[in-house]
Amino acid sequence: MNRDRGGPGLHGVPGGATQTPSRPEQLLFLTDEQLRQGIELLFFAYRDFTSDPDAVLAERGYGRAHHRAIHFIKRRPGITVAGLLDILGVTKQSLNRVLRQLIEDDLVVQTTGQADRRQRHLNLTPKGEELERSLSAPQRERLRRAFSEAGPDAVAGFRKVLERMIDEGGRDAVLSLVGREGR
Repeated sequence: MNRDRGGPGLHGVPGGATQTPSRPEQLLFLTDEQLRQGIELLFFAYRDFTSDPDAVLAERGYGRAHHRAIHFIKRRPGITVAGLLDILGVTKQSLNRVLRQLIEDDLVVQTTGQADRRQRHLNLTPKGEELERSLSAPQRERLRRAFSEAGPDAVAGFRKVLERMIDEGGRDAVLSLVGREGR
């Protein structure tokens, strides 16, 4: 059945079925064109979502990897380097390059763990806190405006779609980091 051209109705019945399909069945009938449009909307939304922080980062010679590190260090003060590696899913070498620059520029401070001297804990400095605010403020405002215009049902649906896009094996871990809705 070619879903892009309409094809037969529900379950191959010409003209569709008289009963309304359940929600999961309805989702099976998204056309390839609708999925391509969703992909493109994600690309354009991400482009615009990152445009304001990208401009601030570029002024300092930083990139999105710096932004992600700053974001998660802010959200989880005292996070270990190993914990940040797990969240970001990058190589140790890549993260070390970013952290070295953030530490040299007095945006992040690294301390040795008291219980385990092998651990390195990360925190933002006051200068790092200021940079984090300048990066996240326009993103929060963009989300606030979009959520307000879309309404509560759309917000809940958007969150559900994002959650389902995360690989099932890591979804619970991500949701425990991010926070589950309704908390």
